[in-house]
Amino acid sequence: MPKNAFYAQSGGVTAVINASACGVIEAARRHGDKIGKVYAGRNGIIGALTEDLIDTSQESEAAIAALRYTPSGAFGSCRYKLKSLEENKREYDRLMEVFKAHDIGYFFYNGGGDSADTCHKVSQLSEKLGFPIQAIHVAKTVDNDLPITDNCPGFGSVAKYIAVSTREASYDVRSMAKTSTKIFVIEVMGRHAGWIAAAGGLAADAENDIPVVILFPEIEFDQERFFARVKAMVDKYDYCSVVVSEGAKWPDGRFLAEQGTRDAFGHAQLGGAAPVVANMIKDALGYKYHWAVADYMQRAARHIASKTDVDQAYALGQAAVEAAVRGENAIMPAIKRISNDPYEWEIISAPLSEVANVEKMMPREFISEDGFGITQACRDYLVPLIQGEDYPPYENGMPKYVTLKNEAVAKKLPAFEI
Repeated sequence: MPKNAFYAQSGGVTAVINASACGVIEAARRHGDKIGKVYAGRNGIIGALTEDLIDTSQESEAAIAALRYTPSGAFGSCRYKLKSLEENKREYDRLMEVFKAHDIGYFFYNGGGDSADTCHKVSQLSEKLGFPIQAIHVAKTVDNDLPITDNCPGFGSVAKYIAVSTREASYDVRSMAKTSTKIFVIEVMGRHAGWIAAAGGLAADAENDIPVVILFPEIEFDQERFFARVKAMVDKYDYCSVVVSEGAKWPDGRFLAEQGTRDAFGHAQLGGAAPVVANMIKDALGYKYHWAVADYMQRAARHIASKTDVDQAYALGQAAVEAAVRGENAIMPAIKRISNDPYEWEIISAPLSEVANVEKMMPREFISEDGFGITQACRDYLVPLIQGEDYPPYENGMPKYVTLKNEAVAKKLPAFEI
């Protein structure tokens, strides 16, 4: 009998992570001779540890197909990082118990860098214990910071949202600048890599002469240079838009937005760079401002998703299954860019040993010499990723998304506390 598969979503969800889920489940159904049922973890890897599994075979073809158009994580996600086998053997033993109990031979983990690390550990454990599990990582992260792959599913749609929002808000500020607001600050995600912030630079182009100043995590924040740049923009245009990454840092390494707390992965909890920057400008230059934090909106905005992003998210989910049935293990299907114009790409296999715990930063040549903008090389990289619209179906003026039944699989093991 064919082995069953386990699929889980991890970390912050995106506008297109469900498209990857759709790709995995639809491809697995086509390979019924090699893959039995696909069980999804309710709330990510926690679902595996607590044996809280969802039987996706209970969902109709139409419901699974509708995942391609639905944002967020259809099965629930989590921020839970497995420690090393030496540090927490108990959890790994539990994973193997659950996989054995439910005859699971395939492990598809859909997430970012920490998820790649978990996937790699599971593959290593499988080899160590002699219990065959093919562990395939399905790339996902709005931060676009996974190595080897040209870009990450989730990023293109966030980039499109930020580029559009920055342009639209800039038009608004421009119309009010004479007697009211002169500064608009938008805070975007990106802890260590400024890919999303860079997308704000797409608001300006040959036909849209918009003053945009970007604060990247890769460039130390120099307050006086920043004030001078903003003032120069306002002197010329009468207004200025500022895109600040949540990961923007002072020269001593402190985040502008650091709150003094940490998340489940031990990362500094960020949020609040926009008001910090806006108030700096007010105090130093006296300009009236408005600020916004894109937060969940940037990663949930399926209504304006990039078609390129949706297509790639689905394709990588599908490729993960195809790799598994070919016998591949401990890999991540990755995107290789062939050309910018016309935009062409293909899927390659990246070894998880080279993906786990590696962050891909913005190349310095993508950031303008003054550190406040993007170069043509960056624009050439970004523009193909935001191309095309892939609108969800609408009903009564609202997007029509799917909520799955998520029927539980009967438990076979004793309860497990995490």
